[in-house]
Amino acid sequence: MDFPFSRLRRWPDVEADNLQAHDATDLLLVERALASGLGGSEIAVIGDDYGAITLALTDAGLDGIRVHQDLATGRRALARNAEELGLSAFSAHELDATLLDGARLVLLQLPKALAELEEIADAVARWAAPDVVLVAGGRVKHMTIAQNDVLGGRFAQVQAQRAERKSRLVVATEAVPVPAEPPFPVTEQHDGLVLVAHGGAFAGPRLDIGTRVLLGVLDGTGASSRPAPTVVDLGCGTGALAASYALAHPESRVIATDRSAAAVASARATMVANGIADRVVVMHDDAGSEIADASVDTVLLNPPFHLGSSVHTGAATRLFEAAARILRPGGELFTVYNSSLGYRAELTRLIGVTEQLERTPKFTVTRSIRR
Repeated sequence: MDFPFSRLRRWPDVEADNLQAHDATDLLLVERALASGLGGSEIAVIGDDYGAITLALTDAGLDGIRVHQDLATGRRALARNAEELGLSAFSAHELDATLLDGARLVLLQLPKALAELEEIADAVARWAAPDVVLVAGGRVKHMTIAQNDVLGGRFAQVQAQRAERKSRLVVATEAVPVPAEPPFPVTEQHDGLVLVAHGGAFAGPRLDIGTRVLLGVLDGTGASSRPAPTVVDLGCGTGALAASYALAHPESRVIATDRSAAAVASARATMVANGIADRVVVMHDDAGSEIADASVDTVLLNPPFHLGSSVHTGAATRLFEAAARILRPGGELFTVYNSSLGYRAELTRLIGVTEQLERTPKFTVTRSIRR
């Protein structure tokens, strides 16, 4: 295979010497597709982080590949890499029937969350061709028997292949009948707050413990009793922070933004469930890039500390930088993070004076004032 994988970039996602835009699993999935003899219009790709699978197949002459990427960063990276390589004969879709209708081969980079895998497996069995073959791959160290069990809920045959280059493919065939209604989204009630979650949304319909701590601190400091004109829930997940703030302060303009399409779909459904869809704007965006500079009074942030399966603080740093850009001078950033990460010095450097509002054995909550 002579596709120039080394030319692919992760941009605008975090780039570092130990972070690549492709891996051995991508290569195995590409090889499997090329060996299938199918045309591009019969192939769908899910979870192609930066476009390595889609672009390698397109470069090999398979036109009409359909691709779904959850992350806004991945979508932008695919577009940038495609432009760089002069490739365009593919189309992007959400996880729906337009992605999968008539697909006979689905290539999947295995997601981290079993709930996300369950939603994907259901979508493939529900909308793809009756004889569809789902080929899921991942790095061996991140794969579990539980993933096979999830696939077995929608396919009669699930076979793990021999590991190669520290990656493995799992082939699922013979889709079984699906229930009338898809298994996602799911809903839970939390003391007057309804959370709705698709499979790929962090923490599902539960109220994440870090978010719970931050909400408690906002109530305890009186911050939530002083409504800000414009509030952003940066990296909103299912929208718990945005919805809670909007419910308490109907006079505030609230924006919820996340780079995950599953999170955005969940947050939009959360706003509908709480009757505030007309008062909260939910955006699929990368680190608030579509929000104007110095336009926000308050940012609420529960940052991630993983990039895919890797523990990496770069994702949090990008969100701190985004908060610094969108906050007006004197604006406030409320952050909750794992206490072991010690972000206070970085927040002071990037935002401004930072004070600790709460510290538990697991979480720290800070308030930073934009200089």
